[in-house]
Amino acid sequence: MPSLWMLFASFAFSIMGAAVKLASTLYSTSEIVMYRGLVGTLMLLVLVRAQRGSLRTAFAGAHLWRALVGVVSLWLWFYAIGKLPLATAVTLNYMAPIWMSLFLLCAGWWQSKNHVEWPLIAAIGMSFVGVTLVLQPAVAADQWLGGVVGIMSSVLSALAYMQVRKLGQMGEPEYRVVFYFSLMTVCAGAFGTILEGRPAGMPMLTPHTPYGVALLLAIGVSAAMAQMAMTRAYRVGKVLVVANLQYTGIIFSSLWGMLLWGDRFSWYVWLGMGVILASGIAATFYNTKKTPRGAAVTDTDPIASEV
Repeated sequence: MPSLWMLFASFAFSIMGAAVKLASTLYSTSEIVMYRGLVGTLMLLVLVRAQRGSLRTAFAGAHLWRALVGVVSLWLWFYAIGKLPLATAVTLNYMAPIWMSLFLLCAGWWQSKNHVEWPLIAAIGMSFVGVTLVLQPAVAADQWLGGVVGIMSSVLSALAYMQVRKLGQMGEPEYRVVFYFSLMTVCAGAFGTILEGRPAGMPMLTPHTPYGVALLLAIGVSAAMAQMAMTRAYRVGKVLVVANLQYTGIIFSSLWGMLLWGDRFSWYVWLGMGVILASGIAATFYNTKKTPRGAAVTDTDPIASEV
């Protein structure tokens, strides 16, 4: 059953990505971020009220830092989705576990220079080979900016994941972490929309159509459902199995790209995706296996949040 929850979460996140790409032709990136946060915030308020939970926190600063990094990462990722083939943007975002491994590898080397983790070094090195293969068509099509933004998003996503783990170790429940992130997403998206501005005589927000509203609801609802399903999968399943199943999101996103936009990739792009996928699985396997039995999971374990 945990495996089914994780597969559903990956599928729901792929729906969110497809809806974001479709909505990017109607709304600005800041607007999409704002509406995604608004739907998530309202759903979480209902959930917290139904479960009689509390949103009071003693770690406002930690929540603010997590939300700030997460919002910037989300904005960058949504921008990349609008500029790149969906599968490419999603694959780059799935590099977050690799970056987390790199951060911790550097920290471990700094503290103990005699200890070199060669399995992680190999996984990290191979992932960058995969990125080079995946981004070749984007560079050739002058979409290099979207590729760079997608990589930057995955770096910040890794930092956000580590901050989420820290909040969990402080005793903060998952719903509270996600709620404040969603709330910050609304504020940041609204602020970005104001900064972007509109020509004189134009409304500040893009006028809605039934199609546009349906896309925005699909983004918010699918993201919230994916987060809840992923949280449950990690809570009741084996971390290693569940973590590796999240990479099925690349497959689902590839299928959406083929179905909706007619995306077709050369063999070396598929090879690059496979290399990144294998590198992420290897890094997760190594970091999970080296955790002593009964000990808390490390910061490199995936977190139940898209950023």
